[in-house]
Amino acid sequence: MAKELVSSNATKRVYRDGDKAIKEFCKGFPKAEVLNEALISARVEEIGGINLPATLAVSVDENGCWSITRDFVEGKTLQQLMEENPDKMDEYLNQMVDLQLLIHSKTCPLLNKLKDKMTRQISEMDELNAVNRYDLLTRLDSMPKHTKLCHGDFQPNNILVKEDGTMYVLDWVHATQGNASADVARTYLLFCLKDQGIADKYMDLFCEKTGTDRRYVQQWLPLVAAAQLTKKRPEESELLHRWLNVCDYS
Repeated sequence: MAKELVSSNATKRVYRDGDKAIKEFCKGFPKAEVLNEALISARVEEIGGINLPATLAVSVDENGCWSITRDFVEGKTLQQLMEENPDKMDEYLNQMVDLQLLIHSKTCPLLNKLKDKMTRQISEMDELNAVNRYDLLTRLDSMPKHTKLCHGDFQPNNILVKEDGTMYVLDWVHATQGNASADVARTYLLFCLKDQGIADKYMDLFCEKTGTDRRYVQQWLPLVAAAQLTKKRPEESELLHRWLNVCDYS
């Protein structure tokens, strides 16, 4: 079977080659980032209890382009299913939150700490003055320190559903250990980019299932928004600034 292009963007392409998925990075893509992505996935894989495609190999071709080879998992993303079956949205959201809670029930001590990562991101922000950065960092430092496994980019596009309903979680490159509510705040912001109503349903489900006060998760929103702004993604900028503005960081 010839390699089949599955998806692509400016920096990488994903191919299917039989029972393997090969993510090929563009020439010049940082070697450290490729190796770090493979390492994080392998560490999450080793703790067990979470379905994710197994990492099989990391290689570099004669042109200096790196690639990561994993098991290929046949299925549709949860995002595709949500779009195809809008009447099942509540069911899908319930399954998604349960899957996220499974992730949060795990620990992976070798991963970087979420608060350390966010501290670096906020410290490097050039859109806020020193006083506001200090205020954000002080707020971040005061938040409870947890060591739960956090995916960091948990959204329907990163959940693959097999025909039998088994769910696999993709794209662990942003995974850390930290506070589950920070992870939920990130997912909530991603939902807000598309549909505020679905975002609120997701937040309500998480709070109901965990007994978490919604206001506690909301305390993470300006912190997560500030950290995400450092990635300079135009499609997120307006929303993230709005959450900063709520806390007088305009």
